[in-house]
Amino acid sequence: MNNDNILEKVVAMSKRRGFIFPSSEIYGGLANTYDFGPYGTMLKENIRQLWIKRFITDNDNIHQIDSSVIINPAVWEASGHVSNFADVMVEDVVSKKRYRADHIIEEYYEKNGKEIKVDGKSAEELDQIIKSEGIKSPDGNKFTDAKKYNTLFETEIGIISGAKNKAYLRGEIAQGIFINYKNIIDSIHPKLPFGIAQTGKAFRNEITAGKFTFRTLEFDLMEFEYFFDNNKEDWNKLFEYWKTQIEEFAISIGIKRESFRWRAHEEFELSHYSSRTEDLEYIFPWGPKELFAVAYRSDFDLKNHQEKSGKSLEYIYPDGSKVIPHVIEPTFGLSRAITVILMDAYHEEEIQDENGPTGKSRVVLKLAKNLAPIKLSIFPLQKDEKIQNIAKDIYKNIKEKFSTEYQDSGNIGKMYRKQDEIGTPYCVTVDYETIVDKKITVRDRDTMKQERVEIEKLEDYITEGLSK
Repeated sequence: MNNDNILEKVVAMSKRRGFIFPSSEIYGGLANTYDFGPYGTMLKENIRQLWIKRFITDNDNIHQIDSSVIINPAVWEASGHVSNFADVMVEDVVSKKRYRADHIIEEYYEKNGKEIKVDGKSAEELDQIIKSEGIKSPDGNKFTDAKKYNTLFETEIGIISGAKNKAYLRGEIAQGIFINYKNIIDSIHPKLPFGIAQTGKAFRNEITAGKFTFRTLEFDLMEFEYFFDNNKEDWNKLFEYWKTQIEEFAISIGIKRESFRWRAHEEFELSHYSSRTEDLEYIFPWGPKELFAVAYRSDFDLKNHQEKSGKSLEYIYPDGSKVIPHVIEPTFGLSRAITVILMDAYHEEEIQDENGPTGKSRVVLKLAKNLAPIKLSIFPLQKDEKIQNIAKDIYKNIKEKFSTEYQDSGNIGKMYRKQDEIGTPYCVTVDYETIVDKKITVRDRDTMKQERVEIEKLEDYITEGLSK
């Protein structure tokens, strides 16, 4: 399939079929915000549940929490986010539109057939490049001086405004884990090594225009902090182990191995808390971008919070010895994964029959079957009461086992087209022959092959098919 304009096609399909909608659309929308429709919500939850099973349910030593979105602002000061969680921005002096300075420079050099590395450069250095090159805004105007811009969303607590009431929406979900580390130690009494995990919303006041759900103001993350005694465990081995687990998870949710790569952060781009970080990048038509990551945070966070809070965050062994654990952090961008999965699954293909190409085409979303929002759809082929009653009975019985839809629009082509586009693995049709032989026709999404199956064996047939 030609990948030209694939993102635009996925965006259009997502809205048309109820996956994802532009937020606030009836009021003109709001940049970098999206609402998940019925199928998008189901897809996102399926990914989340697979992640929970793989990394929490199947691991006896990883414990799930759900921390608050708004926490004491002292946490963000201690973690370094208030001073370090920033981009360098420039502003169009006429339109007042804001842009990431590094992105503006990179785009300018790319258009002029030149290369430049701007990662790690200060606001002053970026400002000098813009001025020396005479770089203008996309609207042809000059820029203001470059300056740092904190991407934490500020809010206020209470009815009286002022600095004492300032708070932040969380810019990451890791800090909610670190401030609950002592609670987990005191209540669950885990043995090292162990993990604390959570999924949830994070917020960043991004300057850069996003690519669908890949970069948004509000987004879903899934991550855990894996705590271990650095005197007893080799952090490099743990790093490589979790790196392998991340890669296997990506493949399990339908992302093709050839569609991603690992990239190690260079020293100048490492976060203030990290000694080693690697990104699993998805290779978009416009270049590789971070999807998941794994970082070695050493004991930076617990030591920092111990110092700033005055509370001991040491782990005490039964023999009385103490240690501040080190941390490996696997991070998964759930909202980002939606864009990637939809792009990888989107296919336009010519329909063929036993005689070869038919000249007809279809759009099909070849999602991993365990991710598909709807697993099968039931169609009565004729407007006949007996046929419809059989179809409804099958639907009532099977929907307890699988997410199922019942359709009776009467146009088989349109019903197939909808199910192909939402990624439904199997379609079941009930016809006059069903009344006699108690069999239904099951159509496979990917191959379009049809097979007659006994009604009483349908559940086993679908179960086996979904496990492949």
